[in-house]
Amino acid sequence: MQLLDSETRYGAISRLLHWALAALILWQFLGMGLKLLFGRNGFTGFFVGTHQSVGFVIFLLVVLRVAWAILSRKRRPSHGEGALGKAAAAGHGVLYLLMLAIPTLALLRAWGGTRGFAPFGTQIFAPREAELAWATAPGNLVHGELGWVMAVVIAGHIAMVALHEGLWRDGTLRRMAGRG
Repeated sequence: MQLLDSETRYGAISRLLHWALAALILWQFLGMGLKLLFGRNGFTGFFVGTHQSVGFVIFLLVVLRVAWAILSRKRRPSHGEGALGKAAAAGHGVLYLLMLAIPTLALLRAWGGTRGFAPFGTQIFAPREAELAWATAPGNLVHGELGWVMAVVIAGHIAMVALHEGLWRDGTLRRMAGRG
């Protein structure tokens, strides 16, 4: 098993971070989608109840993934040349930005809020007596909306993988799956 990235494929660490984040982000979308469709009830409450803790894990994994991408930047497969390569790099940049911004806004909102923040029962931020509006307002305003923007960007990401595999047959998915 290839642990590190190479010019031809992603290593086990990059793949683990990618697919773990994909699964956790899918969990978040599933929970919020069910809440939108059915409201908050016993069934959807389970998913919604995990949202903060899973979001915190996503934040930690994204920080690790960004650090790993920086450390591995000279070994990673290229996005390709020309306009398509630049578009792929920009798309990945937008995904990283959203994966960092969305949980950061939620953490800022939790820090400034009156409920505190205790993922998995471990207190990170104690409840405040009074809300700090400057800290909670950005998250209240765009956290959820940016999440749905990220869903659209992820759909584009998946569509491009399908295009690479179905039309161009260039092995993009195999490189990410570790078989290229």
